[in-house]
Amino acid sequence: MKKNILFLCTGNSCRSQMAEGWLRHLKEAHFNAYSAGIEQHGLNSHAVQVMAEAGVDISHHQSNSLDDLADVDFDYVFTVCGHAHETCPYFPGSAKVIHVGFDDPPKLTESLTEESEILDCYRRVRDEIKSFIQEIEKHLT
Repeated sequence: MKKNILFLCTGNSCRSQMAEGWLRHLKEAHFNAYSAGIEQHGLNSHAVQVMAEAGVDISHHQSNSLDDLADVDFDYVFTVCGHAHETCPYFPGSAKVIHVGFDDPPKLTESLTEESEILDCYRRVRDEIKSFIQEIEKHLT
């Protein structure tokens, strides 16, 4: 039976969306992937672009809140940002909450003006998330 994994971030616009996309792309046979935010900020266009460059289409994803996924029993909840980790609600049942933080590309790029530099920040975080997903089983204890 496939495990239900939730990636939780503040706004469900970037990091959690990339993690959901990578899990679906790389390990869909073993896991059901979901993402949500403490709030809903909409889908980040730069995240969509860099994921597409890597062959993963997340353009159909929606920004979800935890309420949108209230009927799903999660086995694991990964908080991918500090704010979500600090404000993570209690999950009933057997959900194990694990924090794995990634830099926030929108915050990293606030002062950048060159599109190539902005995309490089998103690409770095995308690749870090991919590496994590490739070895996600190590975190499932």
